[in-house]
Amino acid sequence: MSRKRIPRFIRLMGRLRPLGLPVTHRHNSVELFHGGRQFFEAFFSAIRSAEHTILLEYYLIHNDRLGNGLTHELAAAVGRGVSVKLIYDYIGCLDTPASYFKKLTKQGVLLLPFNVPSFRRGFYWFDKRDHRKMMIVDDSLAFLGGFNIGDEYAGCMENKQSFRDLGFSIRGEAVSELRAIFHDTWHNESDEKRVRDTTEQHPRHSAGKAGDAAVNIISGGPRQRRSYIREAFLVNIASAAEDILIATPYFVPGPRIIRALLRAVRRGVRVRLLLPARSDVPLMLLLGRSSYSALLRGGVEIFELEREILHAKVMLIDTERAVIGSANLDQRSFHRNFEINCMVDNVQFGGQIRDLLLEEIDAARLVELDVHERRGVLIRIMERVVNLFGWFL
Repeated sequence: MSRKRIPRFIRLMGRLRPLGLPVTHRHNSVELFHGGRQFFEAFFSAIRSAEHTILLEYYLIHNDRLGNGLTHELAAAVGRGVSVKLIYDYIGCLDTPASYFKKLTKQGVLLLPFNVPSFRRGFYWFDKRDHRKMMIVDDSLAFLGGFNIGDEYAGCMENKQSFRDLGFSIRGEAVSELRAIFHDTWHNESDEKRVRDTTEQHPRHSAGKAGDAAVNIISGGPRQRRSYIREAFLVNIASAAEDILIATPYFVPGPRIIRALLRAVRRGVRVRLLLPARSDVPLMLLLGRSSYSALLRGGVEIFELEREILHAKVMLIDTERAVIGSANLDQRSFHRNFEINCMVDNVQFGGQIRDLLLEEIDAARLVELDVHERRGVLIRIMERVVNLFGWFL
């Protein structure tokens, strides 16, 4: 960390310490996967090498080639004596047939659907999502990022249908905290009395020292009084001295994030946003673009990725520190989803993300203020209407 940023970062961490932000795990090895093929090769290889436990928590699982490949590999793991638990989001998997999950159950996988509809809870249940994407193997290796389980994430489809995403793995001390988060969710959602079973009786830091990357786990959810996910974004934006690179598919940042980005520009930081030109949720494009004018006037550079559907969720500060995981820069991720992000402080990892994002930015379309301001009256009206419902999207 440069001398220029040290006082500002210490001051901001002091402000945030009362919020209970997590501890820093200092001895981790972190590997970046810049495409679906690369990510899922390592993902399935880890499943095949599992000896004791596999824990999975996913928002969306499709009944397609990749999803069926997962079924096969998990069944094989159970067959050789591995304990496999899977949490999946009920709403996220509405399009996945029940037969898919029944097959997993028959094969010995322990399943937990997150937030199954219940009239006893009124309509509150509908707005809660488990948006995490996480797998932990043998309490020593974790896979995280933006990838769901589906062919569009695995690089198996044409560019116009493919999702451009990022994933990463962690070995080291941080894995034990991810494991604890998984088990907390499992027990809270299953309504079972918490009884320690054989899958939970491993030493707290069984992964040990694996590298020199410092990692903070940022777990977010609606049970928190304040959004740790948003606070982690804010503290990192405020600590930047030279450069901020952000990629996010759903951009509804709210006034606090917008003000933080504009303040960063005013103190001399170069801020670049990589956002989607196409989206699987078209209303989100209207909502995100409604904030372009203020950002462009303030000196923020905005680029839109056109060749694929952007799904990566990452922020890079001064090439050193990355905030990466499942959370978008939107109100749902801040306040209503269960998310998992990591703050990774490592120059090598940050350099890889920087090279990747700059390559994407070079191929993206620059959004220019004068062109954006010439958008039609109908588009402006639609933006205002969508903004009325922005909190719920």
